[in-house]
Amino acid sequence: MASGSYERMIQLAEESFHTSEDPSAIVVTDTLLGRLRHMHSSTVSEECDEAGPVAWVLLLPTTHELIVRFLDKSLSERQLFEATPDDATYDALYMCSALVLPEYRRRGIARRLIVDAVRSIGKDQPISELAFWPFSIEGRLLAESAARECRLPLFGRER
Repeated sequence: MASGSYERMIQLAEESFHTSEDPSAIVVTDTLLGRLRHMHSSTVSEECDEAGPVAWVLLLPTTHELIVRFLDKSLSERQLFEATPDDATYDALYMCSALVLPEYRRRGIARRLIVDAVRSIGKDQPISELAFWPFSIEGRLLAESAARECRLPLFGRER
């Protein structure tokens, strides 16, 4: 993977989510990515061109009980990740992040990545709901569109 696109994706993540300013947010590290991939291979999805990644999506499989606590702000994003057990039966998915480089937006890439990942995880887990934490109007619209296509109820955490 070319470092230029990867670095742009990291910069875009920081600009979008301000994780360096929020100790309660999930920070993407190799360890975090490894744990997500251990939970299910489709939790981390990306689309690349010849220069590297142009879009990526992170989904956290978890439980209904933990999602309820996250939505009512009893758990932070980081606490949700830490409280989610490995090798469990997951009935909920938290859409952690979807990032697309500006020149690749409005092509349906993030939506396709999310829908494909939800369907893949749903083949192995009894996923019955989606959750998200909107950071932008576009993020809200993306989550709503993906939930409609997957025919799953969507629950959002308000800021």
